[in-house]
Amino acid sequence: MIDRATAETYAGWFRALADPTRVQILNLLAAAGRPMTVGEIVEDVPIGQSTVSAHLKVLTAARFVLAEPRGTARLYRVNQRCVSCFPTAADVVMGRAAMPFTEVRCR
Repeated sequence: MIDRATAETYAGWFRALADPTRVQILNLLAAAGRPMTVGEIVEDVPIGQSTVSAHLKVLTAARFVLAEPRGTARLYRVNQRCVSCFPTAADVVMGRAAMPFTEVRCR
C-alpha cells in the first residue's frame, strides 16, 4: 500500500492535471523546450493573462512547472524530474507497478 505522504503527492499531481487548460499549458511548455513568459503562453492559449497565471500557479505548486525570476518577469519551464515520475505514479496507483525504492518527491 502507498504511504500517506506519497499518496498526497500523487493526488496533488492528478489534481494539477485535472483541468484541460493546465494540460495544454504543460504541453505547450514541453513542446517549446525552453522557458516561456506568461505573455508568450497567452499568445498560444486562448485565455486571459490572469487565468494563465492562475493555472501556472497550480502547475508550479505541483512542481510540474518551475518558475525562474528574470528581472520583473518570470520564466516558466517544465520540471523534467517531476514529469518523468508521473507515469510511474499512475502505474503504482493502478497496481501495475511496484512502489519505487527511492522516495518520490520532485523538489
